[in-house]
Amino acid sequence: MPPSLRDVAALPQLGLRPLTEVRGDAPVRWVAVSELEDPTPFLEGGELLLTTGMRLTGEGAAPYVARLVARGVAGLGFAVGVIHETVPPELVAASAEQGLTLLEVPRPTPFIAVGKAVSRMLAAEWYEDVTRSAQAQRELTRAALRGPGPLITRLARELGGWALLLDASGEVRHAEPARARRHAPGLAAELARLRRPRVPRPAVPGAPGAPGAPGTPGEGVPGGPVGVALSGAEGQVVVQSIGFGGRPRGFLAVGTTDPLPPAAHTIVGAAVALLTLRSESPRTERPLRAALAALLLGLGTGPVGAGAEGTGAGGTGAAGTALPEPPVRVLACAGGAAVLDALDLDPAGEHCLALPLRDLCAVIVPDRLAGRVAAVARASGAVGASDPAGLDALDRALVQAERALAAARRSRDGPDSPHGVLHHADLPGQGLLGLLDPDLAQGFAESLLAPLRAEDPALADSLRAYLAANGQGEAAARALGVHRHTLRTRMRKAAELLGRDLDDPAVRAELWIALAVTDNPEDPIGHAGGSRIEPPEIA
Repeated sequence: MPPSLRDVAALPQLGLRPLTEVRGDAPVRWVAVSELEDPTPFLEGGELLLTTGMRLTGEGAAPYVARLVARGVAGLGFAVGVIHETVPPELVAASAEQGLTLLEVPRPTPFIAVGKAVSRMLAAEWYEDVTRSAQAQRELTRAALRGPGPLITRLARELGGWALLLDASGEVRHAEPARARRHAPGLAAELARLRRPRVPRPAVPGAPGAPGAPGTPGEGVPGGPVGVALSGAEGQVVVQSIGFGGRPRGFLAVGTTDPLPPAAHTIVGAAVALLTLRSESPRTERPLRAALAALLLGLGTGPVGAGAEGTGAGGTGAAGTALPEPPVRVLACAGGAAVLDALDLDPAGEHCLALPLRDLCAVIVPDRLAGRVAAVARASGAVGASDPAGLDALDRALVQAERALAAARRSRDGPDSPHGVLHHADLPGQGLLGLLDPDLAQGFAESLLAPLRAEDPALADSLRAYLAANGQGEAAARALGVHRHTLRTRMRKAAELLGRDLDDPAVRAELWIALAVTDNPEDPIGHAGGSRIEPPEIA
């Protein structure tokens, strides 16, 4: 902060004598000398104005002071013994009446001495700010090495306020102090505005963002962080986006009772830079981590084309990446690349391996962190979770997760949709089907249903609808879109071909299992009960 007028007036070497009340909160940003009747066009405000009163008259004192007060000067220094032996009483009276600090400058004190003294004070303040900022940045860097949480804690202490780290969806990841979480809901509108794509400014030669000109972080400049400053009853809040490109990967919000001084803005900028670096650096590891995930999932080296050399008893894989601690689950996430970004911002992401696959993202996560990671991923779309498994059985776990995700996507009216988490164990029929030997069950099912498929493939779909309706012909006919007499004829034909009584509960259970096993012949058994949410297309 600049030195106050009271500090300047108290310098003994200057011998300044206050003639009106000294405003202790008035900062002196510079020293200006002028003998003009109206120097305000050449002032910015915050100056200590020095004059000998060469053009000042008693009648002009009040208007002169009014102009200075309106311009916002810090104070007026009047030199005696040059033009005037004493300060004109009209000037003293006008200054006292209008609240302008008036200082008498003795004849032995040259104006340049006042200017030098204020310059030294400004330099000392600037050096103190720089020193404090540098020290704070070192402390923030040390804290960042331990993770985002310690960094947020240190930042709040440096600012003497509160700090929040939010993910891209606006959910609080770290808060210091803990009660600062209450500020998050009030920031929703600003976060939404910061998420909007930034439109480049017109290219002006030499302007930030123009060809050949250095980019300047700020709104409207693609690639740089953006932020807003808000003022309210509880003080000032500053919100900054984290990450580069048009899509923020998170947000940093800080709040203080008083407006942030320049040094504090520098500290906040350093925190944003550290968090951005942390959020961006995992991207360089993604191909290697994806390659390791592909190997564990039984997919070779995956789409990244990189190996995972180095995996061994030490529990590390590609580039020293730690393997998830078993038991693990596989999550099939509909959010795609957004899930990768969210995991980079959450500490739990360091314990996961993620692999983009077609229209989903597969994540291998320790079972103890599965709930937390699923909650992070669900912000971007539905999630299917496998049963717990060892690292040597993840190919089957991936199938389970994909089936759970498919069911979650289909059940759009369910409580877990469309951005919910559905576990494979919650799918109907999984407990019984999981006890069956896949090869034996597949052979039995195909043999049992072969007469139906050979006669008419529509018979198997009609039988599935009939069983799903618990033998209620009218309900099954509606699901199939056929007349109930047509369905009755098909069921009579199916019973003849199978040589079984469809009214027998044991027969129905056997046929239901057979249909579930053969529903997806290319996959292991374990499909969601073999039932179809939508009616089959049968004419």
